Amino acid sequence: MLQRTLSGVVLMLACCLAARAAGAFELIEIAPGVFAHQGQTALMSRDNNGDIANLGAVVGRDAVAVVDTGGSLVEGREFLAALQQKTSKPIRFVINTHVHPDHIFGNGAFTETGAVFVGHKNLSRALATRGPFYLASFREALGPLLDDVKIVAPSLAIEGTTRLDLGGREIVLRAWRTAHSDADLTVLDEGTKTLFAGDLLFLRHVPIVDGSLLGFLAVVGELEKIEAVRVVPGHGPVVAPWPQALEAQKTYLERLTRDLRAQIAAGAGLEAASKTAGRSERPNWELFDDYNIRNATAGFAELEWDSP
Repeated sequence: MLQRTLSGVVLMLACCLAARAAGAFELIEIAPGVFAHQGQTALMSRDNNGDIANLGAVVGRDAVAVVDTGGSLVEGREFLAALQQKTSKPIRFVINTHVHPDHIFGNGAFTETGAVFVGHKNLSRALATRGPFYLASFREALGPLLDDVKIVAPSLAIEGTTRLDLGGREIVLRAWRTAHSDADLTVLDEGTKTLFAGDLLFLRHVPIVDGSLLGFLAVVGELEKIEAVRVVPGHGPVVAPWPQALEAQKTYLERLTRDLRAQIAAGAGLEAASKTAGRSERPNWELFDDYNIRNATAGFAELEWDSP
């Protein structure tokens, strides 16, 4: 069974890579009625339309649920058009897995569909607090792509676990403790055992800690218990076998935590610790130099007050 799963994953990855090489917005059916789009492993820019996050959709008998909408209104519209080529069923839910711009700037493309926007119980507050900053800070990178972007807050807030019915198909939404962010949500299609992990899982793209380093590590341990066979991470290869896909991220977070604890115990300051912690993991990740020091800085502040 595992061998067949791995073979299927390899085939789907080959299709996704071919689509990326062709420069087209591609929506791949990774399981019956489950679609995913692979974003680029890059920083958001006007050249890539903000298309750096993985997006998805689950199609039931009566309706569709969308999982994240992309990093610009342009990408959101491309996603909507691609999805409408796959199914004529109405979009009932638009689910945002967390607050970051690469996952939510495309929301405006879906506001006219009549869909209910869904997010973690903390998402509305996070959007209100961070939304204006995101719109201002990404102006240089995205330019005119930001002109029509609007921050769309969820009208359905998830606390704990909630099931959404798409008609003969239920998806399970789970709100998590502070980890990658303070508003992380996962989506599980139980019928195909496909998990949309959002940014609680990174592949190839170095993990980003914008919430709690210790919380992120704890959540990894809880994620492992989810009964799935494949996962769509927030970034990296669009589908991977589960729970094996967690291994590299777990190793990185553990290494970063150990290094920071050792530096703190040795009396090192923030600047020195942030430059060296986790460096042994550099060969294993893309965009490492863009994010590791930031991760280490956040982790240092947290661990400095934590007893091992």
